[in-house]
Amino acid sequence: MRKKKKIVLENITVEDYAAEGRSLARVDGKVIFIENVVPGDVVDVRLLKNKKDWAEGVPVNIHSYSAFRVPPFCSHFGVCGGCQWQMLPYEKQLEYKHRQVEETLKRIGKVSLPELQPILGATETKFYRNKIEYTFGNKRYLTKEELGDETINAEQNVAGFHAKGFFDKVVDIETCYLQQEPTNQVRLAIKQLALENGWSFYDIRNHTGFLRNMQVRLCTTGEIMINIIVGEDDQDKIRLMMETISSRFSQVTTWLFTINTKWNDSLYDLEPVIYKGNGYVIEKLENFQFKIGPKSFFQTNTRQAEQLYKVTRDFAELTGKETVYDLYCGTGSIGIFVSEKAAKIIGVETIEAAVADAKENAALNCLTKATFFAGDVINVCNDEFFGAHGKPDVIITDPPRAGMHEKLVKKILDMEAPVVVYVSCNPSTQARDLSLLDKKYVVTKAQPVDMFPHTHHIENVLQLKLR
Repeated sequence: MRKKKKIVLENITVEDYAAEGRSLARVDGKVIFIENVVPGDVVDVRLLKNKKDWAEGVPVNIHSYSAFRVPPFCSHFGVCGGCQWQMLPYEKQLEYKHRQVEETLKRIGKVSLPELQPILGATETKFYRNKIEYTFGNKRYLTKEELGDETINAEQNVAGFHAKGFFDKVVDIETCYLQQEPTNQVRLAIKQLALENGWSFYDIRNHTGFLRNMQVRLCTTGEIMINIIVGEDDQDKIRLMMETISSRFSQVTTWLFTINTKWNDSLYDLEPVIYKGNGYVIEKLENFQFKIGPKSFFQTNTRQAEQLYKVTRDFAELTGKETVYDLYCGTGSIGIFVSEKAAKIIGVETIEAAVADAKENAALNCLTKATFFAGDVINVCNDEFFGAHGKPDVIITDPPRAGMHEKLVKKILDMEAPVVVYVSCNPSTQARDLSLLDKKYVVTKAQPVDMFPHTHHIENVLQLKLR
């Protein structure tokens, strides 16, 4: 079989931003989508896909850089796969994200839209994550420069993040700017302790090794939770590791370890063991408290979650009389946040553990008007349920990236709540759902919110009203 010839387009001027971190150029009428460039760059592009009207490619040589570029502040930029936009000024990132939401809603939704409110940017563009997970591995990712250096060996124990596109290679991280200290200090201390004691780092291909992952949860309340995941049930090693590390970092309020001998990294079916502290942390949004355990879901950027939820509350237009249905309620954070201005909160979520957390969070805030139910909205919200709890005056829906199931959209159309607030982490699926909701609803407000500076991810909140 003949190999396809590699096509390289030379001296291509990148013209515009295309969405989801890619930019575009036009060559003889064909649109070329290009990763890892910004408008204004002049590059040679190797095509990965080549269709009649469009193509996708990556830069193989940069002739000149765009005037928009700024120096990345992280030495690992472009290697670890995170913070893809560090080379863009934050103001420019916000401009492109705002445009992405607007163009996506128009292109896919094809419904009447109000003018988007100016995007809400983050005041903190570094150290904004409250949760990070690090990986310990025995295969170091080597950059192009390091590949030619005989003194650097890829077969070594490292701690950091998976390299983009490589499931078995880990970028050895010195300093990550996504989370405040002691996150880097703890990771490096565990790595050093393991090296000193000859402990094995995880081999993801062979599913062997002692040191596997580390999760850090750092709250605005000052509480810190660290869960160290190991791949072997070796109590002597675990005891020494936990004693040594916890004594060095007294500011950490709760320590846990988890033994994971499975082939995947998921913790949902495992039981973390509390070594010190309560086994959870308390985070706050405004005056509301939330208990977060090692398996709990919580918005990763606390400060921006507050902004996102404020928009949601404003769009709900509550007067104190409304029954609010919080769909995909998770651990109840949105419902609890808007509760002061509602008569009743009804949360529905498919994950039972999340519903248990939601009930606990409601109790933590002495909230008696919030009730949470486990199950699929399609099955839970029937006539009998409405008879017991009332039909919704306001529906808040915050689905995962895949958006809402078509059956759920139809259920919302059947419920006919006067106001729907749709919180989305994926404008594309939100726009798709809009085209179905358009049968009975009109979009009255739209507000993009940037939760993750230096990435191409963007959240968007819509207010819809019954026609």
